[in-house]
Amino acid sequence: MLASYQKQFAYYRHLGEGAMAQLTEEELFRDDAAGSNSVAVIVKHLNGNMKSRWTDFLTTDGEKEWRDRDDEFVADFNHQAELEKAWAEGWAVLEGAINGLQPEQLTTIIYIRNEGHTVAEAMNRQLAHYAYHIGQIVMLAKQMKGKDWRSLSIPKGDSKSFNRGKFAEEKGVRHFTDGLMKK
Repeated sequence: MLASYQKQFAYYRHLGEGAMAQLTEEELFRDDAAGSNSVAVIVKHLNGNMKSRWTDFLTTDGEKEWRDRDDEFVADFNHQAELEKAWAEGWAVLEGAINGLQPEQLTTIIYIRNEGHTVAEAMNRQLAHYAYHIGQIVMLAKQMKGKDWRSLSIPKGDSKSFNRGKFAEEKGVRHFTDGLMKK
């Protein structure tokens, strides 16, 4: 189960990076017509959330006193390098925390805003949260790139071909992300 969590987090990191790699610096900072958060603002929020949730997460509440969540939605990155640094820092905290876990710790109770969760429940909560925001990043990137968008999973129209390849493989236990992340 722990390896599955680790692979799932890695998959969402992979999707976010694949989407952002297709954008120019200007596009990373652009708000859409609805005034939604830019990719940069979403990255800033993810960074703050990851640092808060995963720093000393077994022994301290996941909503740290030093976190300023409202500031995470202020567009103040000046350069792409700052965005990339924030992205890497957030993921480093998360990966450091989950890669050091032992299977028996999945039932340990931790707290987020004084609400008790098992470690497994907290990981499910964060996976859903990160998938939501990385989905936003992917959608913004797809809208900006239009016909130049390069699919991060099974390209439209290639499902039958993809499935033929999967069913040509021998049955086996593997994580669905293994084949998708080779790109």
